Amino acid sequence: MSGLVASDVQIAKLEWEDAYRGLLEAARDPAREEALRRQLEAVTSELRRRLGGSFTVRELATEYVRADAWTRDALASTGVPGWPRTLALVEGAAFHLYSRGAADYAP
Repeated sequence: MSGLVASDVQIAKLEWEDAYRGLLEAARDPAREEALRRQLEAVTSELRRRLGGSFTVRELATEYVRADAWTRDALASTGVPGWPRTLALVEGAAFHLYSRGAADYAP
């Protein structure tokens, strides 16, 4: 899918924001905080590798469409047990945080 429409991008941004709020809530539990941080770093590192430092929100949203496959690999590589349960949360939160670096970022 190469040409996302504006509504697709907006929906993705809402999903990312919701996941980020969920991640903040989940990270309040000290027993989960470190695991979530490691998972978030793994996905963010892979985003950096895939998109680099110069990208638009639309390009990020396009990558989000195909992210499930590679985020599974990134999270599995962390060695954090139970990562499948937090996949969607960590994936969306990573995209939310990474979107702040987009050339056309607007809160």
